[in-house]
Amino acid sequence: MKTPVVIAALSALAHEHRLAIYRLLVERGPQGLSAGAIGERVGLLPSSLTFHLQNLQRAGLIAQQRISRQLIYSTDFDAMNGLIGYLTENCCSQSDNECATACKPVATATKVRNKPGRTA
Repeated sequence: MKTPVVIAALSALAHEHRLAIYRLLVERGPQGLSAGAIGERVGLLPSSLTFHLQNLQRAGLIAQQRISRQLIYSTDFDAMNGLIGYLTENCCSQSDNECATACKPVATATKVRNKPGRTA
């Protein structure tokens, strides 16, 4: 994962409402939630919700799918794992063995794919 992509993802998560939306979608799993259900659960009006969902989507953290008249949003788990891997890949690499028990790096083999609307 490249540094600009990581910065965009962390910037998107650095807001109370976007972080709440993202955590909700992570909990929900691959099936995701409709925009209306997300708005109800986090207490946002549709215009504010749209702004925050678009921000997360531009950062590559969530995906959008249209099913009939509903927009369904779900976590891009490859992107999530890539971000976590980027943050932990060098954990304790210049430390002693004590650190190895505290730090459990995530494999970074999963690469973030470019998707429509995502800049890498």
